[in-house]
Order: sequence, then C-alpha cells, then structure tokens
Amino acid sequence: MSIIAVEKLNLFYNDFHALKNINVSIEENRITAIIGPSGCGKSTLLRTFNRMNDLVAGVRINGNIVVGGQNIFSDDLNIDRLRRKVGMVFQRPNPFPLSIYENIAFGLRIHKMTKSKSELDAIVEASLNSVLLWDSLKDRLKLSALNLSLEQEQRLCIARLLAVRPNILLMDEPCSALDPIATTKIEELMLDLKKKYTIVIVTHNMQQAARVSDDTGFMLLGELLEFNKTDKIFTNPDVQQTEDYITGHFG
Repeated sequence: MSIIAVEKLNLFYNDFHALKNINVSIEENRITAIIGPSGCGKSTLLRTFNRMNDLVAGVRINGNIVVGGQNIFSDDLNIDRLRRKVGMVFQRPNPFPLSIYENIAFGLRIHKMTKSKSELDAIVEASLNSVLLWDSLKDRLKLSALNLSLEQEQRLCIARLLAVRPNILLMDEPCSALDPIATTKIEELMLDLKKKYTIVIVTHNMQQAARVSDDTGFMLLGELLEFNKTDKIFTNPDVQQTEDYITGHFG
C-alpha cells in the first residue's frame, strides 16, 4: 500500500531546476533507498516529504505529494503535524544539549501528548527500548545526551522521533559519521523498525542500500531515472546510467 505518492514534482532553487518531474510511489512498512552521485537531488527529494525545503530561501515547488492520503501542499495542511508524522534523521546525530530523558520528552511536551509524569516516563522507556538503549541508559537518564557515543546519539535521535508516534522515518545518510560496527548496528535497527514504520533513506553507500532496502530509486541530475525493487536495481537495472553508477563507472 502506498504511503507516499509523488506526481510531477518539480523544485527550483531560484533559477536552478533541482528536481525534474519526479513521479514515485513509496510503499508502507518498507525501506526505500535513494541513491545517486553527490548533487543529484537525493536529499532535496527527501526533504520535500515533510516540507523541510520550505525553510530554504528561493525555493519554488510545483506538483503533488500525497502522504497518508493528504496532499501536503493543500492550504489546510497542519505542517507541525506533518513533521511529527514524517520525522527526519540527519547525517550527523543532533541530540539537544539536554539530559537523555529530556531529549525524548521534548517533542512530547511541545505537542502536549502526555497527561501525567507516569505516562511520560512510560513513553521515554518504550522509545529507548525501541532503539535498544534502555538497558544501557536507564540509570543515566539525567546525564547529558552530549556525552553519548556517536552511535548512541544517532539511536537517541531516532528514539526522539519515535516518541511522538510518526508513521514515516526519513534518514539522510544516517550512518555517514559512524564506524563500520556502529553502521551495522544502525542497519539492524532499521530492519527491525520497518515492522512498524516506513523508512526512506538517502545513502551514498551502495552496499548499505543493497543490504537494507526493499526498493531503490536512482537519481541523476535532478531526475529519478529508475525506481524498482532493490534486487532488480542491483542485478538487472533497466537504465544504463543506473548500471554504470552501481558498477562504479561514474559518481
């Protein structure tokens, strides 16, 4: 079942045509990877799904994106609610300079999603459990999140999103700052999380896309040249440029 449907999407940064007539349907409870060389529009496309590009000066967008049945460019859209339902994990972990507990509680307080301290405590515990951090951090919840390892910081940032009950997780190079062991652990976490969430990941790492994703889209110069099941993309792509990129002939 499609949870994100993109139709005739074009995006401009002033006069630069960054995304060109993008059409794609992303299915629920799957991991979708977006691959392609630097500057091809991968992260720009990812940020359209929760309208993060609205924050960039000079951006113009036309076309339609339907998320969970609603056109996200409609006049009656609640952008705060959209960004709660479609959360973003960035290249480098960005924990708040607060305690571990308050990092998870932050969004819940902002959106007034809990009615009692016990309910808040339960969601903090469940969120940390979801990213396999509870057992190691339950006795250190008052300590600063900035003292965690990079891998723990990234897990914490994911837990912070999960606390506000999203449907979709957008991950922009989530392992680029991590070592290979930490990368493997985050990939294992993604595979577990897709049971409950839809994940869209931008990555330069071909092996990572092949390992974790169900579907893959290849972008080049602002165009989505090919989108298919990951096995098909990596073994028998339809487009020559896709094969050239995957086999290392350019990019």
